[in-house]
Amino acid sequence: MPIYHRLGKIPAKRHTIFEKEGGGLYYEQLFGTVGFDGMSSLSYHIHRPTMVKSIGVAQDVTPKIAVQKNMAARLLKGFQVEPQDDFLDSRTPLLVNSDIHIGLAAPRQSMTSYFYKNADADELIFVHKGTGTLRTFLGNIPFEYGDYLVIPRGMIYQIEFDQADNRLLVSESFHPIYTPKRYRNWFGQLLEHSPFCERDYKLPQALETYDETGEFLMKIKKQGQLHELVYASHPFDVVGWDGYNFPYGFSIHNFEPITGRVHQPPPVHQTFETTAFVVCSFCPRLYDYHPKAIPAPYNHSNIDSDEMLYYVDGDFMSRNNIEQGHITLHPGGIPHGPHPGAYERSIGQKETQELAVMIDTFKPLMITEAALKIDDGQYYQSWL
Repeated sequence: MPIYHRLGKIPAKRHTIFEKEGGGLYYEQLFGTVGFDGMSSLSYHIHRPTMVKSIGVAQDVTPKIAVQKNMAARLLKGFQVEPQDDFLDSRTPLLVNSDIHIGLAAPRQSMTSYFYKNADADELIFVHKGTGTLRTFLGNIPFEYGDYLVIPRGMIYQIEFDQADNRLLVSESFHPIYTPKRYRNWFGQLLEHSPFCERDYKLPQALETYDETGEFLMKIKKQGQLHELVYASHPFDVVGWDGYNFPYGFSIHNFEPITGRVHQPPPVHQTFETTAFVVCSFCPRLYDYHPKAIPAPYNHSNIDSDEMLYYVDGDFMSRNNIEQGHITLHPGGIPHGPHPGAYERSIGQKETQELAVMIDTFKPLMITEAALKIDDGQYYQSWL
């Protein structure tokens, strides 16, 4: 997602003296990726961002695996994940491998008593229910129903919710998350045939700057452990920054579907990609317009990937008995396709109002103990 952005005040030249008005220097910090080879931003802090007063006991948050090698199509009833007050406590991993952890969260309260940083993974949060503000040391992003929030690894953030009824699809990627490369030119700009463009992004705004010292609890996730560190200054003490590495939002409602005379394959719905998985957005769209078109997808074999679908809203045309918040998993190695009757009833239909998020992983997904608790146990037989 190479796009330049800046907020606040910065010096004319990087790595040079930047003096405070009352005397002293601002402290420069490089926030980079892939060593010094990836996208980065330069931020300027009132206090040294390196001051740690104490380190507490780490908590093991490694997902508990129930099925390591899965060959069953599954349906998880996501809204059965119970709400919890705390944002981190509410995050429930369901489907995981060494590249990505996919889970759900239903937090009732905002993050006010601590700050959070994922030191291992980029986070992709899809907002199914709720509104609020993603607060970061590089600026704030208001969010609402249908928003993707892309949070680079190492980003310090808090989330403020406007209400207690919130539902989130949370993905932790151990690989950088980018826009699909086939939609970008060699400079990184999204091309004319892309289903979205830079104008659709929700970039950080309203840079909050706190000149405070004291004790500030920071929870850092690394290698399956949640560490608690106490910082000596407020993490949001940035007076300005510029660069390419920062959080941003994108609404699924701004994805412009690509349609054709006959059924289009899933890659036309692609929204994000990594070297290990892709993310697709299934949005309201017109159906195929060949006079003999069958709008429902054809049966296909998952050979190279596991397919996870999270159902957001509308009537998903290829499935029977699907509700909001359901998750289906179609593992690699066996074919899947429309449910009985879906193939036939799609003929002659002009449009669909379905809304769903799909994640296709190139490595098999393992099933957690939490996932088994909300598995209907019968979905694999639903094509009989």
